[in-house]
Amino acid sequence: MNLDFSFYNWDLISNFVLKGLYFSLVLTLVATVGGVLFGTVLALMRLSGKKWLDIPATIYVNGMRSIPLVMVILWFFLLVPAIIGRPIGAEVSAVVTFIAFEAAYFSEIMRAGIQSVPRGQVYAGQAMGMTYSQNMKLVILPQAFRNMLPVLLTQTIILFQDTSLVYAIGAYDLLKGFEVAGKNFNRPVETYLVAAVIYFVICFGLSMTVRRLQAKIQIIR
Repeated sequence: MNLDFSFYNWDLISNFVLKGLYFSLVLTLVATVGGVLFGTVLALMRLSGKKWLDIPATIYVNGMRSIPLVMVILWFFLLVPAIIGRPIGAEVSAVVTFIAFEAAYFSEIMRAGIQSVPRGQVYAGQAMGMTYSQNMKLVILPQAFRNMLPVLLTQTIILFQDTSLVYAIGAYDLLKGFEVAGKNFNRPVETYLVAAVIYFVICFGLSMTVRRLQAKIQIIR
């Protein structure tokens, strides 16, 4: 098999690849922010000590974590339009699905981060007359975020890798951009190889950044 990468040029990258990379990055950012916010709510529900909050949150988190992401993507993309009677689009479906799915994983990270804060901090806030919400917002969550920041960023890197799964519903992500380029130039093998290299470079670079950040946080502690 003869590999030929000579067809790669800036026009190909700008016309096919950058559009997909932009959507993959936006999806990663939106799903991370939405997942962390929703995941924090789920984590607080599970830590509330109230069964009517704990049980639904536990069922949701364990249920989502037990289903492959690609199945959730397909279910939402196919079932929701049938229920509401109109299509919602692959990109919108991908964003909603990723937020809902990743929230289950971010929830467990948030819960572990909150539990990592010494109970003495909680008692100190209570001794100062803070309410539960004030104590959580001003004392617990800031410390918890610092403790779990490396894990949150690692999950975000995994999320970026998972964005390639929206290929299954036809969303124009980074992998889709390479696939379209490969079809246009009749070089599918070369384009998939380059796609793998791009994913590796991005994810490896981010992993090294997370590792350095983790080392700095350990020094601060």
